[in-house]
Amino acid sequence: MRLHRLELTAFGPYPKREVVDFDALGADGLFLLHGDTGAGKTTLLDAVAFALFGAVPGAREEAKRLRCDYAPPEVGTEVAVELTVQGHRLRIVRSPEYLRPKKRGGGTTKQQARASLDWLSTPPSGYSREPLTRIDEVARTVGRLLGMSKEQFFQVVLLPQGEFARFLRADTAEREKLLERLFGTEHFGSVEQWFRERRTEHKRAVDAASQGVRELVARVAQAAGEEPPENLEPDRPADERWLAELVRRRQQATRAAEAEHQRAEADRDRAETELARLRALAERVNRVRSARTELAELAERADQRAAWQEELAAAQAAAPVVAADAAVRQAADQLRRAEQIEAAARRDLVAAGAGDTADDVVARLRERAGQAREQAGELARLVTEETQQHRDRARIGELDRAERQLAERATALDAAAAELAERVERTRRELAEADRAGAVLDGLAARRAELAEALADAQALPAAQRALAEAETAHHASVDAHQQARENLLDLRQRRLAGMAAELAGTLSAGAPCPVCGSAEHPAPAQAGAEAVSEAAERTAERAEATAQQRRDAAAQALHQASQRQETLLARLAGRTEHDLRTALAAAVAEHERAAASAARRDELTRLLAELTARGETLAGQRRGVDQDAASARTERDTLRARAAEREQLLDQARAGHPDVASRRAHLLDLVAAWERLAETRADRELARRRHAEQEQALAEVVAEAGFTDVAEALAAARPDSVRDKLATQIRDADVREATARRVLAEPELAGVDPDQVVDLELATAAVATARNVADVAVAGLEGARRREREVAALADRLRAAWAELAPIEAAHAELDALTDVVIGKGQNAERMSLRSYVLASRLEEVAEAASQRLGRMSQGRYSFVHSVEAGPRGTRGGLGLDVLDDYSGRVRPAKTLSGGESFLASLSLALGLADVVAAETGGALLDTLFVDEGFGTLDADTLDVVMDTLDELRAGGRVVGLVSHVEELRQRIPVRLRVRKSRTGSTLQLTSG
Repeated sequence: MRLHRLELTAFGPYPKREVVDFDALGADGLFLLHGDTGAGKTTLLDAVAFALFGAVPGAREEAKRLRCDYAPPEVGTEVAVELTVQGHRLRIVRSPEYLRPKKRGGGTTKQQARASLDWLSTPPSGYSREPLTRIDEVARTVGRLLGMSKEQFFQVVLLPQGEFARFLRADTAEREKLLERLFGTEHFGSVEQWFRERRTEHKRAVDAASQGVRELVARVAQAAGEEPPENLEPDRPADERWLAELVRRRQQATRAAEAEHQRAEADRDRAETELARLRALAERVNRVRSARTELAELAERADQRAAWQEELAAAQAAAPVVAADAAVRQAADQLRRAEQIEAAARRDLVAAGAGDTADDVVARLRERAGQAREQAGELARLVTEETQQHRDRARIGELDRAERQLAERATALDAAAAELAERVERTRRELAEADRAGAVLDGLAARRAELAEALADAQALPAAQRALAEAETAHHASVDAHQQARENLLDLRQRRLAGMAAELAGTLSAGAPCPVCGSAEHPAPAQAGAEAVSEAAERTAERAEATAQQRRDAAAQALHQASQRQETLLARLAGRTEHDLRTALAAAVAEHERAAASAARRDELTRLLAELTARGETLAGQRRGVDQDAASARTERDTLRARAAEREQLLDQARAGHPDVASRRAHLLDLVAAWERLAETRADRELARRRHAEQEQALAEVVAEAGFTDVAEALAAARPDSVRDKLATQIRDADVREATARRVLAEPELAGVDPDQVVDLELATAAVATARNVADVAVAGLEGARRREREVAALADRLRAAWAELAPIEAAHAELDALTDVVIGKGQNAERMSLRSYVLASRLEEVAEAASQRLGRMSQGRYSFVHSVEAGPRGTRGGLGLDVLDDYSGRVRPAKTLSGGESFLASLSLALGLADVVAAETGGALLDTLFVDEGFGTLDADTLDVVMDTLDELRAGGRVVGLVSHVEELRQRIPVRLRVRKSRTGSTLQLTSG
């Protein structure tokens, strides 16, 4: 993969469009990216990462702040990169998600993320020349071409020295996390988890099968009615013998139960036969005894049966007389009721004013009723006219009241219209004033904001001046402290070099070769002088100088910021004092608030004016409606008055002394009803008198025909229907009982039966019950024995099958259990390394070998990496140990004991080695462009030469290496440089060479 061009707009600290031409920068194979701290050097690497993957490395991704704070709102944030990967040149453009001001109105809106990929050369197989515009499609294509994830790319292309220094000193757990992220060994962890899950599943299956065997053993013993044996195992012959013996005992128990059942059945049959014979004999004796008893009782009651027959005959003869006498009484009652009704009707007619009509016949009464009905019919039409007369008079009164109310309504509407006209005029004046205030409101607001900012600047100026003075003092002090620390370091380093022979002599021992000349003899070892300096003292001085440098840089940065702050405030104030600004701001605030209050009422006043205008039109319409209603009311009232006067003369004649026509008509109708009712009741009375005479004649004839002397005798002999039915039933029942008893005694099978014979059934019944109980018990015992035999046989077959199934399951689980222990680093795994740790250890070993080659060259053969597979303390897993072999001493040292410069060399070697291994591991694109971010400030001149030689080897192989650093010496060594300039309004880029 080779980068050609990078374009970024409003990204990070860059507010404008910036272009990085990597072809020009990498023409010599090596270029420098330098600038002040915080200027935006690392942001260029973030831009490359964002263009490719839509994300930036490390903690900066969590902040989600990629847009430049200094960029104008109309400028969009965008990053574009051109690169060649696997022989295909393409251009990728991305924009992040961010908030931008709305184009209309206030507030902000979300700008959605975008991505596109254009092919600048022939696309790979399977792709068309059409550009890709979906974010997920672009991500998949970039990942497929690069052959690595974004985490791998951040590590092998953007070499972050700080992270590799931490990796170098990290413990096993931290190192394992980084290696997993780079080499993608998650699937090996999935394999370990798969084995654990399979072992757990197999263990559940074994437990379930074993539990099933135990349950079957318990069920077999329970079905057989015995206790199960202890510690039953499927591979023991004794257990099979136990099961076979159990089945045999159940079969023997069934045969014994069958024999007992047959004996009980025979005993029960004999007892039941004897009981049936005795019951038949007892039944014949009882029948003969009952028939003779019945005939004796009937003979004793012969006189009573004769009396019943005589009483029944007399009652049946008197029945017609009772019916005729009831008819006479009913006719007499009807006659009395008809006479009472006729008298009441006559009294009602007298009360209605018609006079006494006792002598009038029915025809005369009906004639009078007809005459009155005709008069009432003639008055019916006038009743309607009288009702209309009342309605017309009521309507005339309503119209008089309505005319007065309409006059009052017209007066009120005229007054409301005059008041509304005044409000309309006043509202129009207020609206014009609000329009004028709205026109000047923006200018007043801008003036107010400008004065408020100026006042804040004036108030902040004294603090800025004090901060500048303090920053100058701190900067002078930090410069002096750094110069003193630098001089002290140089002095100690020179003194140590002068005493290096004595330091080497201190490591000699008798018989051991000299690391310089190789001789095993040391005749005159150098002795340390009074001014000898140790390596620890030199490292302490280096750390002190580095700390002083950092403080000096921080002080210079603070001084620069304080100076810029003061200059900015003075430029904004332009000579105005705080008092002048405060006075002007108060006046601007008051004027702006008045204008805002007036302008704020514009919509309200516009709406109010429209409402008042509409209300005026409504009042005018209402006034016209009142005039129309008043004219209509007067016309209708005059017409009704003329019509009522004509109708009143006709109604006076029809009333004839009554309150109204309806009263007179109702009186006539009442007379009609009274005459007709009297005629009907008088006719009914005559009919009832004739019917009563006829019923009396019929009663005398019925008494004579029944043979009674008078009605009283016949009624005395009469009986109710229920009594006659009862007498007939008693007589019939006695006859049936006598006939039935005689038929029983005449039956052949009862001949010779002694009714006094005694038959004992209790003893025979008890014997049958006993025999039946014994038989039932035998049946239940036989069924239980057969059921237990069947259950034991079936469960025995199931138990043998379960034993046969359990054996291979347990064997398979034992094999899987041992294999799982090996995979997860237990059991027979002598290294105690899990599969994932083993894979990571092999990758780390490859990284250590690749990194050792570069570390050896950069340390002039002194250091190399050593990969350790030994377990750590307190059970820590092994395989991920990484130490350093010091060839000077021949001992393996922890990486934490390296100095700052040595740590940088080791970290850089480790990063380059890891880049080579990851690139080979992923099978992705060849990495032709690398970036090394910071770390050069800890190197002396000689070591820096060695590092530069190593980087030269990288570019000699066709790679382009970009160094990100602010070390001054690198500017002299690297001719092609890209400088990042930082200012108050953002950062810019400048390409220099030479």
